Amino acid sequence: MQIDVNGKKIAIQAESDTPLLWVIRDELNLTGTKFGCGKALCGACTVHVDGVPTRSCSFPVKAAAGKKITTIEGIDDKISHAVQKAWIDHSVPQCGYCQAGQIMTTVVLLREIPKPTDSDIDAALGGHICRCGTYSRIRSAVHQAAKDLA
Repeated sequence: MQIDVNGKKIAIQAESDTPLLWVIRDELNLTGTKFGCGKALCGACTVHVDGVPTRSCSFPVKAAAGKKITTIEGIDDKISHAVQKAWIDHSVPQCGYCQAGQIMTTVVLLREIPKPTDSDIDAALGGHICRCGTYSRIRSAVHQAAKDLA
């Protein structure tokens, strides 16, 4: 089977029902995408599938065929740079475990809604769990990134 990850077509050897997360981490050695809960509840495993934030721990690799998969290692545009800078400026990362998923979702949020409200941010990121509880910093960072991009 062949999949497109971060702009590269890659032949993989995995059972079709293997979660995309494990192919990304174990076969491709892209370890920025994290395993959190394994049930698509926490958001640590979020990647983009054709530009849509997707929980890779419950997304079978067979569903990735013919789609463009982007991991945290593959985002490299104006929006992602603004988000990453804002994350640093607002000291969002504590343990850092959830950050890749949070950033992946925020990048799509800012593509779709360039000036998000608190409600927009909460709706987009509400399904992400941060054990360190930096939610107010995350919201501030999203607002800063939006402002920096304006």
